[in-house]
Amino acid sequence: MTNGDPNSNNNALSSDSNETEFKDLLEKAAQGDAVAQNTLSSCYFTGRGVEKDLEKAIYWFTKSAEQGNDVGEKGLGVCYYYGYGVEKDSKKAIYWWTKAAKHGNADAQYNLGVCYSSGDGVEKDPKKAVEWYMKSSDQGEAAAQLSLGICYVNGEGVEKDPKKAVYWWTKAAKQGDAGAQYNLGLCYFTGEGVEEDWEKAVYWWTKAADQGNADAQNDLGICYFTGEGVKENLKKAVFWWTKAAKQDDDDAQCSLGHCYKSGEGVEKDYEKAVEWYIKASEQGNARAQNELGTCYYNNEGVSRDYEKAVYWWMKAAEQGNDEAQYNLGYCYKSGDGVEKDEEKAVYWYTKASEQGNDDAQYVLQRLKSATQ
Repeated sequence: MTNGDPNSNNNALSSDSNETEFKDLLEKAAQGDAVAQNTLSSCYFTGRGVEKDLEKAIYWFTKSAEQGNDVGEKGLGVCYYYGYGVEKDSKKAIYWWTKAAKHGNADAQYNLGVCYSSGDGVEKDPKKAVEWYMKSSDQGEAAAQLSLGICYVNGEGVEKDPKKAVYWWTKAAKQGDAGAQYNLGLCYFTGEGVEEDWEKAVYWWTKAADQGNADAQNDLGICYFTGEGVKENLKKAVFWWTKAAKQDDDDAQCSLGHCYKSGEGVEKDYEKAVEWYIKASEQGNARAQNELGTCYYNNEGVSRDYEKAVYWWMKAAEQGNDEAQYNLGYCYKSGDGVEKDEEKAVYWYTKASEQGNDDAQYVLQRLKSATQ
């Protein structure tokens, strides 16, 4: 995502500025002072010290940009990109951002990197994206450092190099970038590009989680649940999974469902378990779909309904969940929630067996012995 603030690198008047200050600013801008023109455009854009007026903001951004001022060029590019006070035009945004970037504006350099990476307004070119990310990163732009790290870890526009990814993510993480903090934690957890260190993984995930990063909150919950990198604490696991679940993280929702069903870290509550399983299942989480099917089958937190059990097990089984495949095999064999069908039973038992499901392998062996 580009930097969508046309006023970064810019200063508007304070909300308590008086009429004289505004007149002085207007006079300087009219005389061609590019800095004053930028400040004036910011005032009109935000409504600070003056009535908001996007057309006038564009007017003064243009005046500044036409003088070669990088802040004005960048701001005008943002307006064209997002359609602030002017018709959206990605190509014009690229035009002005290129001018600003060549004048050393770090935000514009980052924005260009995003556009070349995605092909938005310009032909996709991962190498050019890296070039602009690098220029912006060298100036300390955290968003560019995050993106540059992603390029290195994926080998996009540059030779794959996890160590360089860690280098740039560390720089961004130390500036408080939550995405970089999460990625850095993942590197420490897996040992990619850096020596494995679960405690450091927890450290960086906590930093990101405190800023509301749902992925970090979910992974932090896992660490507290399993005791990896931190002392096991089921209540803290539930705390972080709840944070992530409320942001619609389906893995966290499924894990919360498990906790409420088992009473781990929280008082047992089958109905709440079902609530979280439903939320995760509706997002396509196969593990939650299997658990939800089990709840319907066993009358746990919801009225027994074999047909709904089959429905959710089918959803999970089609995504490759071996437990759901086994459960479906059982239903087709017994006729629970579905018409008996030995062939379909064998089909789903076989699917589960091929994934190493011990129960399915046992049933298939018994079926095979019975036919000999």
